[in-house]
Order: sequence, then C-alpha cells, then structure tokens
Amino acid sequence: MGHLLSKEARSLSRDRRRPRGKVPPPRSRSCFLRGPCMLCFIVHGASPPAPEQPLPAGDPLLPPPPYVSLTAAEQRVARRLLRLAPAAWEPPGRCQHLFFSGLLPSPVRGLLGPPGEVSSEMVCKRKGAGLPACPPCKQPRCAAAEPEPGACQCPAEPQLFALPGAAGESGGATARQSGGGQPASPPPPAPQDEKEQGREEEKERGGEAGCEEPLEYPGDSCRELPPPPTPDINQLPPSILLKIFSNLSLNERCLSVSLVCKYWRDLCLDFQFWKQLDLSSRQQVTDELLEKIASRSQNITEINISDCRNVSDTGVCILAIKCPGLLRYTAYRCKQLSDTSIIAVASQCPLLQKVHVGNQDRLTDEGLKQLGSKCRELKDIHFGQCYKISDEGMIIIAKGCLKLQRIYMQENKLVTDQSVKAFAEHCPELQYVGFMGCSVTSKGVIHLTNLRNLSSLDLRHITELDNETVMEIVKRCKNLNSLNLCLNWIINDRCVEVIAREGRNLKELYLVSCKITDYALIAIGRYSMTIETVDVGWCKEITDRGATQIAQRSKSLRYLGLMRCDQVNEATVEQLVQQYPHITFSTVLQDCKRTLERAYQMGWTPNMSSGS
Repeated sequence: MGHLLSKEARSLSRDRRRPRGKVPPPRSRSCFLRGPCMLCFIVHGASPPAPEQPLPAGDPLLPPPPYVSLTAAEQRVARRLLRLAPAAWEPPGRCQHLFFSGLLPSPVRGLLGPPGEVSSEMVCKRKGAGLPACPPCKQPRCAAAEPEPGACQCPAEPQLFALPGAAGESGGATARQSGGGQPASPPPPAPQDEKEQGREEEKERGGEAGCEEPLEYPGDSCRELPPPPTPDINQLPPSILLKIFSNLSLNERCLSVSLVCKYWRDLCLDFQFWKQLDLSSRQQVTDELLEKIASRSQNITEINISDCRNVSDTGVCILAIKCPGLLRYTAYRCKQLSDTSIIAVASQCPLLQKVHVGNQDRLTDEGLKQLGSKCRELKDIHFGQCYKISDEGMIIIAKGCLKLQRIYMQENKLVTDQSVKAFAEHCPELQYVGFMGCSVTSKGVIHLTNLRNLSSLDLRHITELDNETVMEIVKRCKNLNSLNLCLNWIINDRCVEVIAREGRNLKELYLVSCKITDYALIAIGRYSMTIETVDVGWCKEITDRGATQIAQRSKSLRYLGLMRCDQVNEATVEQLVQQYPHITFSTVLQDCKRTLERAYQMGWTPNMSSGS
C-alpha cells in the first residue's frame, strides 16, 4: 500500500515480497512510525479485530468471490486497498488520485469500481488528528482482550472493508470466512453507552467524525511538537518598550539600556526621551554638546543645566533659538551665566512657564524685564540668592505675568514690601509664596491676605514680622495648608493658639527657633484636628510635658520635631515612641537609630576591625 500511495509510486522489490506458503515473522506495531506507508490511521471498530485469514481458494456451495479473476499480486493490492477507511476515497484522499492516475492495474480498478461508494458504518481516526500521541504498542494480539482505557488503540490488524461498488453483497460488506469455509459471524454491535461515551470523548478532544487527509510523512502523526519559543522582550510592540524605558533616568537609558543592542539604542534615541533633559551636575556638558542635542531634538520642552559650569551664555542662546517650544528652564548655581542667557530664553521661548535660576550672581533686573514683557504664560519663578535683583524687575514680572502661581525669593536684600504688594495685587492665582530672608516687613506681608488661593506660605527669618499679621493671614486665607515661621523670634504661644484654632485646613506648621513653650504644643493638640506635622526644634522652653500632651491629645499628628530641645528627656521620647508608633519623633538619637535601620536594610554591616 505504501509504495502505491507514495509520491514516487515505485513498487516494492521482489526480494521483499513475502514468499507464498511461509508465515511472516511478527512485526512490532510502533504506531505506524516505521515502514513506507504514508497513512497513519487508528481504526475504531465495533469489536476487537480478528486475525487476518487467507483468501479462500473457493467453495462450490458459495458464489465465487470477486478476487478469483485476479492474480496473486493483484489480490494483494486489492486487499490493501480494501482495508482503507471511507475518507481515503473522498475527493481530498490519495486513493481517488491513484484511481484516476492509472497506477493501479486495470483488473483492480474494474473490481473496485468508481470511488465514493464505501460503507459509512465505520468511523476511523487518523493517528494524531484527534487523539494524543501514544507510545509504541506492545500489546499481544488477542481478539478477546478489551483495550484498557488510556492505552494505545492501535489494532493488531485492520479489518477488511466492503468492496466499493461490489454487486451482490448485502449492506456493501464482504463476508469473512473461517478456515473451515464457513462464513464468520458478524461482529456484535457496540453497546449504546459505549458509542455515546466515544462520541463525548471525540468532542472533548476536538475531533470530527471521518478521516482527515493523510500526512505526507508517516512519522508526523506521532512526533511530539517542538517546545514553544522562549519569550523575547523584543517581541513587544515598540510603544510598550518606549513606555518601559520612559520610567528610567537619563543615565540608565544612555549608559545601560542603549548598550544592550542596536534596536534598544534606536529606541533610546526616540524623540520623546529628549523632551525632558536633566543634565545637572555633568561637567562634560559644554556649549558644543548642548548645540548637538538641540539640533537633534528640537522639541525639547524641559531642560535642567544646574551646576554645569562649562556651559556659557552662547550655549544657552543656541538652545533657545533651536528649541522655541521650551516650557521649563532650570539653571541653579550657574554663576557664569548672565542676563544674556535669560534674555535669549525669554525672547525665543514665549511659551515659557517655569524659570528657576537661583544663585546666579550676574543676573540683574534687565533679564527680569524681558521675562515680564515677553513671557505671559509664566507660572513658576525662583530667583533665590540672586543678590542684584531689586523691586524694579520684580514689579515688571508681577504686572506682566498675571498667571503666576509660585514665587520663591531667598536672601534677596533688595526686594522689599513693594514687590510683595505688587504680586498680591496683580497675581491673584498665587498659591505658593516665599520671601525667606528678604527685606520684608509686616506692612508688605499683610497684603497677602488678598490671595484667596494661597496654600503655602514661607516667612522664614523675617525679623520685622509680628504676631497680629500672622494671625490675620491665617484667618483670611482659608486654603492655607503649610505655614513656615522658623527663625522668627517674636512668634509666641498666643499666636500659635490662634493658628491652631483658625487654621481649618492647616497640615504643616514649622516653628523652629520660635519663642514658644509647652502651652503652644498643648494648644495644637487641643484645638487642631488637621495638623499632621509640627516642628519645634531648638525651642529651649519645650519640656517632656508639652511633648507628652500633644502626643496624647492630637488625633492627626504624624510627625513631631524635637531636635535640640534640651529639656526633653530622651527616655521620655523613647517611651512615647513605644506608646504612639504612628507618630515619628525627631531627636538626635532617634534620627541616628532610623539612619542605622535604613543602612542595615540596604545591606550595610559595621566594620568589626580593631581600628573601628
């Protein structure tokens, strides 16, 4: 059969044919993995298959079988073809191609008749189509033995089917005869429950009734599928990889990720990663490098060149010209920059929203005038420790940038109450205001009561600030949630009590080095239901009583700073830590303990050498 259905259609050699009269040795059925056959079928019959009987020589009492007119070789071909399942004769099967190809002898074709008239009672399954692969079958050929569940269902010998198109046979099936010439009884039909069980198993396995097209190679049916390929991160869409890389810093992308492969390097060069550049504290950043970066990615929206001492006004001017969409510009402690750089940024980047240029000694009011006149969208400015800035430049910014929300000044001695008044009158959207160490008094600070959206106020180290001004601000600014009054020696217990009573949304209160006692802490614990952070470090009048009372009475307290409060006993603090674990107490010893705990968690171990 195999040589008839093979692609080359070559017949077996004569020496391989079985000599007549000799019993062939038993062959091991290894699930059709061996032999030249191109078809691998599992035939499911109604009963276990019976051993093959030789063709009868003839019986005068019975009508002559259709094999009589064939030669011995043709009989073998016919018998092999008769064992095929009906699906092999359907249009997709190979047997129909053989029938019309002319490879079969004419007597055999005349015997078989037209294809497609095979009995439909037999249901067969190709090996591997609907059943799992099974090991080589080593069961003995026993017609009465029932196959065990889960065992290999490969039959010892397939049954003979009816001749397609044979006349005179009832039901289209050929009677099998015994050795004594008596016809063999037909196999008993399978019970109904077994048939239904078999159908359910076929449905579960996804099989369909009938035979499928035979495989081209016999070993394909029982061969195990190759393991699935190992997942590769590069199989993800580029958009997903870009989203992952966006969570990395510039150093991680440039020094690690881009060195993995060319594909990752190209992804790291994507334009979205060059919109926001943090080049702070990199001394290798020069004007030339800044120009190359700006030329490659002209859609930069944010850049930070703080502590880049090798960048001059020329590099910043080129950056501003090539990146007109710049929104946020940060350049702390770049003392080599002057008004030229800030004027170029203001002129070329009209959409600028944030300018942080603290600690630049050469910056004057000329740069601030350009910002105030050309950058109408400015919302956040930081000019701390720019000692040459005065009220002239600040007033122009206040009148020109009406959308300001944050302003921070630090140690600007030329900034006075006039600047505070100008911002309070012209910038109603201000939310964060800081004038630490400026020449500001209570006369200017009182104007901040007009800011209804004020949420954070930093009034550290303002020597002429009185308690009445602070209390008035807390009463009028209902949205205030952070107040910093450190280094103001005049703030007393009465002012703190009013703050605790009136500050309905206040969460943070900083009173370092203020003239307060235990009564201030007791008032906070008694009247405030919102304050979470209180820092009274360096307040020499604070004792164990005040720390204990605020910890006991306050329901919202989460942090209490007691640094260098010399009258607070460390044993008392240790007891409070045990009683109120939800509160963080800050002292010298407690901070050292937390630092050591974090170091141990990070894997640090103390040096046990004698020198330490």
